[in-house]
Amino acid sequence: MAGDWKVTLRLGPRVVRERAATLEEAIAELRISLVAAAGQASGEGSSGMFREYEASAIVIARGELRGPKGVRAGIDVRGDGSSEAWVGRLTKQVVEQQSGEDAYQALERALTTA
Repeated sequence: MAGDWKVTLRLGPRVVRERAATLEEAIAELRISLVAAAGQASGEGSSGMFREYEASAIVIARGELRGPKGVRAGIDVRGDGSSEAWVGRLTKQVVEQQSGEDAYQALERALTTA
């Protein structure tokens, strides 16, 4: 999918906005920033007022893409360092990774076949 892509990176309290001309460039931007965030994941859970949260349930960084024709998608980096691709505007649908794929490849596959 060619067109103008908006990339929003939420890294802890920081928000960074960028633009990319192609889907491939947008996903490369996500990969560069979010792989670094995943490397800093502590693997520790967190406790709230009424319950404990596993590290895999906590989103420590999020990369969002907005593209042509209202496309919305992104990658969430969890507290355990794992990454999960998703698509959707109002509700997020997880993109299942196929054998040998990482979250970034799964996201690109989902967006190019849609």
